[in-house]
Amino acid sequence: MRVEPVVTYEEAGQRIQSIGLLPLAPLFVEYPSLSSLTPEEHWYKDDALDPWLWRSRIAEEGIAAYGKFVKKKALFVSREYFPWVHRLLADSRTIEEQYEAGLISREAFKLYVQVEEHEGIDGRALRSQTGFGAKEDKKAFDRGLLDLQGHAAIVISGTKEKEGLAEGKVAWNSSAYETAGHWMKRHGIKSFEGSATEARELLLVQLQQHASPAALSSIAKSLGISRT
Repeated sequence: MRVEPVVTYEEAGQRIQSIGLLPLAPLFVEYPSLSSLTPEEHWYKDDALDPWLWRSRIAEEGIAAYGKFVKKKALFVSREYFPWVHRLLADSRTIEEQYEAGLISREAFKLYVQVEEHEGIDGRALRSQTGFGAKEDKKAFDRGLLDLQGHAAIVISGTKEKEGLAEGKVAWNSSAYETAGHWMKRHGIKSFEGSATEARELLLVQLQQHASPAALSSIAKSLGISRT
């Protein structure tokens, strides 16, 4: 596994494309993350070398899908790998059928419908428009988002600045959400039409080229695709 440091945005994009999967923070055994590859002193500086700002740009430019797909942790999945990962995590049934079968929560279903109707909606608007604006509803809102990302139903497609701030006021940018299908179509990425078994084999073959046995085992377990 390459462990050369990543300093620029371009280098980060190239590394994601070369290894396929890159967690934002340490996630898999014996496997790098964006935080482990980049200089600690570059984070949260709000400049071109700040890896925290690269997250949204990577997703916005279609270099990789970004979301909390595994263990509720943020992960970049290259445009080459994402069709396989999407096939493994997503359900072939419609969102309505999944909800009726009890596979996703009421909160997740409600959020998905809104995201589908307003692709690229920012998190603040999504929370407000789905009735989760109250402080006591924040946990339910977050659970719904994690549920959808864990099923690769939605991705974090970028960030949006808060509008209507008084002069001199600042606020954290809000994550923007998009259905995975819409994000893929927008960036010219075709869905994988094969079976989940075929997707698993293709993914594992690629990962074996640069991941240690321990790393491969950790990734496979996290994605629920360990060979039997």
